[in-house]
Amino acid sequence: QVQLVESGGRLVQAGGSLSLSCAGSGPSFGSYAIAWFRQAPGKGRQFVGAVIWSGIRTYYADSVEGRFTISRDNSKNTAYLQMSNLKPEDTAVYYCAARSTFSGRTDYTDYDYWGQGTQVTVSS
Repeated sequence: QVQLVESGGRLVQAGGSLSLSCAGSGPSFGSYAIAWFRQAPGKGRQFVGAVIWSGIRTYYADSVEGRFTISRDNSKNTAYLQMSNLKPEDTAVYYCAARSTFSGRTDYTDYDYWGQGTQVTVSS
């Protein structure tokens, strides 16, 4: 079992950058795949990207490929979402989530553990 807490969300101008953190508790954090999702008002929860347990492989949604970077530091029980060239359509609540292995799972229902979310607002 793992508990997750996101932080770092704020208001940022279009074209700017922002880094989110996902802090995990428990000795097993390093054994989980970590994914980032986002949910804009009135929309479903959308897969952003994921990093496998070791951090050596990452996956991204087409909408963020080349702009967002996911990483993790298991010694700090923390995963990161670095966002650049932000657009107003990136405005959403961002969540991190964990499951035992990534296995190409991009549906939010496939994830077992969730943080509470952090708001990112991109102004035009």
